[in-house]
Amino acid sequence: MDLGLTTRKAIICASSKGLGKACAIALAKEGCEVVINGRHGESLHETAKEIKSLTGATVIEVVGDVATQEGQRDLFKACPDPDILVTNNHGPAFRDFRELDRNTIIDGVTQNMVTPIELIKAVIDKMVAKKFGRIVNITSTSVYAPIAGLDLSSGARAGLTSFLAGIARTVVADNVTINNLLPGPFLTDRLKQSFAAASEKTGIPVHEIVAKRQTQNPAKRFGNPEEFGHACAFLCSTKSGFITGQNLIIDGGAYLSAF
Repeated sequence: MDLGLTTRKAIICASSKGLGKACAIALAKEGCEVVINGRHGESLHETAKEIKSLTGATVIEVVGDVATQEGQRDLFKACPDPDILVTNNHGPAFRDFRELDRNTIIDGVTQNMVTPIELIKAVIDKMVAKKFGRIVNITSTSVYAPIAGLDLSSGARAGLTSFLAGIARTVVADNVTINNLLPGPFLTDRLKQSFAAASEKTGIPVHEIVAKRQTQNPAKRFGNPEEFGHACAFLCSTKSGFITGQNLIIDGGAYLSAF
């Protein structure tokens, strides 16, 4: 299927690794010029080389923390008028909510709610003016099914989901869509960190925890980041203009719900 993305310009936040990187690769394969972002220049540069090698696409590297004004300024300096915006950011570490202080809570909300809103504000009117725009937010299935220890992350992302639900309906007539991708268990660094934390807490070897978690998923495996990237590319495509304000769960069936 031709997704109609050739020559489109895409900003993918926090894309030096993990699911953000998978989205950048998928969009580059569809012919997008991609702006990738990360806080560590060396790993970002390695990712840029990999994407260029795989796809031949134009790849622009922007080193910086997207949660800061400086980071956002540099992103939009590199790509002032994106057709596609994929918001993503690292989330707060696993922590009992009793250990959270005020500053930690504010930082978590800034990273996972305020920052995407700021980025969307910066691009949405330009998208409306040219009658094309695709905004995809990478959130989490914990928005629907809270995970103990990730309460701050879940709360901030749920706030983002509700904040944008009404806004999505105000711009869809101008062919601008806003949707959310909710990843479940993909074998990313963050999931590996959770296994290590669980092992340290319980004394159970990491490989046993991994094996058990896989068997608990209806799919009997963890997700491949490439699968996530394909879903992102479709939501960014010209084929998806009638889909907006939606939360697409990608978790191998782990979230149990008929609706």
